[in-house]
Amino acid sequence: MQYQVRLARITDAERIVTLLERAPSSGAVPERLAAGSGDLLRQLVGLPHAVVLVAETGRTLVGAGILALRPSVQRGGFVGTIDVLATEATGGSAAVVDALLTEILRSARNKGCVAVEAPPPADPAERARWLANGFHEAGPTIVREIAPAGATRT
Repeated sequence: MQYQVRLARITDAERIVTLLERAPSSGAVPERLAAGSGDLLRQLVGLPHAVVLVAETGRTLVGAGILALRPSVQRGGFVGTIDVLATEATGGSAAVVDALLTEILRSARNKGCVAVEAPPPADPAERARWLANGFHEAGPTIVREIAPAGATRT
């Protein structure tokens, strides 16, 4: 099945909140959402230090991801934190995660991030998927180093 990953629009906020409320809690999916999550999502859509993505098949929302950026003097640039990565609990969720991660990493690189971090998934198979996408264990998080756009990785 083919998934289209795109930047979220303000009108997607409620659909994302609904997806998060139904998504199984693991790794970058919060156990419960804070009050006003829809309002916060609408604000994040327009901010330059956040990337909100949705994955769709047809016109059905099947996944969402939120990347928040912060400056890090210690790391020498911006660090992206995957705040949320959620999919519908369907058989294609692995492909949706891969599609969202690919786009999150591309967006992070384009915004000048030197690394992307996330809470490690509890499920061993899901953790293996993230490690296969270039992340590595780093204390309480998993991290993916990013080469600047146009640079080659060594």
